[in-house]
Amino acid sequence: MTTIRFFAAARAAVGTDSSTTEAGTIDEALREIAAADPPRWGALQERCSYLVDGVTTRDRSTVLEGVAVVDVMPPFAGG
Repeated sequence: MTTIRFFAAARAAVGTDSSTTEAGTIDEALREIAAADPPRWGALQERCSYLVDGVTTRDRSTVLEGVAVVDVMPPFAGG
């Protein structure tokens, strides 16, 4: 089981701080999310970075087997 945590604009679009998944890849996990604002969430995913157990990636085909946490990090000012 992998925990997906959402930050800033991603949290606002999804409507929750986190969810859990047994999906095989980041992309599969993101498609499972029942977002509070689906159009915003769909557009935002293309611009996010993902921290997979602390390692940054933008590759949504990253396999989640053995991964504890994925942080969804949207672009934000000042960073």
